[in-house]
Amino acid sequence: MLGTKILEERKSKYNGNIKAIRSLGYGTYIQVNNLTQSGGIVEEIWKETLRKIKKEKIGSVLILGLGGGTVAKLIKKYWPKSKITGVEIDLIMVELGKKYLGLKNTKTTIQDAYEFIEKNKEAFDLVIVDLYIGDKYPSKFEEERFLKLLTKNKLVIFNRLYFGEKRKEAVGFGNKLEKIFPKVDWFYPQANLMFIC
Repeated sequence: MLGTKILEERKSKYNGNIKAIRSLGYGTYIQVNNLTQSGGIVEEIWKETLRKIKKEKIGSVLILGLGGGTVAKLIKKYWPKSKITGVEIDLIMVELGKKYLGLKNTKTTIQDAYEFIEKNKEAFDLVIVDLYIGDKYPSKFEEERFLKLLTKNKLVIFNRLYFGEKRKEAVGFGNKLEKIFPKVDWFYPQANLMFIC
């Protein structure tokens, strides 16, 4: 694409091919196997979603799937005093986020999100669940056991892709959430479906 420059390209054992890219249209963003994971269009999707809960009092935040830190940056903008903990399995994503997307002010843990949730006793005001490996949502994060561990938190937002065959998967996941959480709002920004629980 005209006006697009690859700033850095890395290989990851978790995500495969990761690129930090700058373009005229989307700014700086991180792609995994040609799907934007952080920055660019992802920032717009999260802006729309977080506006839905902007009036909530948010002090503590947990981000499962921190990536390059797009959501962390937006949370600091909307709730400047919030304390953010980010969990990310792929150190390369965090390194690129710090280098190109301004990731900071986040307590970062490099760990599998499932293991973190199993050991964590703290309840958060907001939990963001954005757990993708490329365009794949690992099935262990759809298990009832994992989802029930999140119900102690005030608000939980799940990000799911919502295009092609992903639509059916996302709707099935939403139906499962409605059996576990007392209230689930479905929100459709761009090619995603957000569940605000």
